Amino acid sequence: MRLAGSAKWLRIYVGERDHWHGKPLYVAILDLLRHEGIAGATVFRGIAGYGASGALHTARIVQLSIDLPVVIEVIDSAERIAAVLPKIDEMVSEGLIILADCEVVAYRTHRTRGQDD
Repeated sequence: MRLAGSAKWLRIYVGERDHWHGKPLYVAILDLLRHEGIAGATVFRGIAGYGASGALHTARIVQLSIDLPVVIEVIDSAERIAAVLPKIDEMVSEGLIILADCEVVAYRTHRTRGQDD
């Protein structure tokens, strides 16, 4: 898939312990994104954070490290993001979903052997 120029940047903040139909929520969201043909997504595990509850979650305190923040970042066309967003919204019962405009400067993949310039 080729992606260049104007795009949408979707960030989804959830807890590491959040689940959807027996799977970790971030895994379920990644599965959905792949199934829907989204260009790509990356999951980041936070080392510390707090949200609406004000409760601090940090990897430094053992008992608080069991529900660290997880961020799923997605970049794709406005149309593709708009199509998948209602499904993601349904899955995220607690968390934060942010949508912003962005400009894709480069989107490169590994070349396969024998491919010419």
